[in-house]
Amino acid sequence: MASDPKTTPTHVRAPHGATVTEITWADGHQGLYPNKILRGYCPCAGCQGHGGTRSFIEGGDSELREVTPVGNYALQLTWGDRHDTGIYTFAYLRSLCQCQECQATQATAGTK
Repeated sequence: MASDPKTTPTHVRAPHGATVTEITWADGHQGLYPNKILRGYCPCAGCQGHGGTRSFIEGGDSELREVTPVGNYALQLTWGDRHDTGIYTFAYLRSLCQCQECQATQATAGTK
């Protein structure tokens, strides 16, 4: 099965001390992810519970300390307070993009 270029990252840039993580996707899209957004939408059960709906959860240390690949489908992010149980699938990360293009698309679709 071929990978979807929209959900296949080619480069992740998360410099120490930066407040925004950048992901380049195989389709050429340059995704922008404020660390506060990534931390607030942490997908782990401790943050989101076991329901199907994900909500922004205020709080937590949004200093990104480590980015670890999980197989060929996700990233594990370790935050300044050592919280690291969220597994961010590539599709989920793409949906969280905060660039102008994605925000306009999301506004038109009535999401986030």
